[in-house]
Amino acid sequence: QLHLVESGGGLVPPGGSLTLSCAINGFTSPNYAIGWFRQAPGKAREGVACIVAGGGRTNYAHYVQDRFIMSKDNAKNAVYLQMNNLKPEDTAVYYCAAAQLAMGCAIGESDYWGQGTQVTVSS
Repeated sequence: QLHLVESGGGLVPPGGSLTLSCAINGFTSPNYAIGWFRQAPGKAREGVACIVAGGGRTNYAHYVQDRFIMSKDNAKNAVYLQMNNLKPEDTAVYYCAAAQLAMGCAIGESDYWGQGTQVTVSS
């Protein structure tokens, strides 16, 4: 059983930067995909970035490519999302999630999710 807790959200002006953290407790296997997702008001939840299970590669959604960087600290059991050049359309609740997989990034609603952290991009 995993427990994920996000932190680091807040209000930032357009063009600014913010780094989110996700502390993960309960790892018993190295075979996990870990991802960041977001949900804006009135919209469906969408994927942002994911560290692929089994390979360590990181995939990014096209709308954050070259602006966001996802990283992992194995010693601290934490993942991070560094967000640069933020835009108003990045405003959303950001979630980290994990799924035990042999490979890939197929994290579903029934897998492990944090409670979310609000990011608001506004002047």
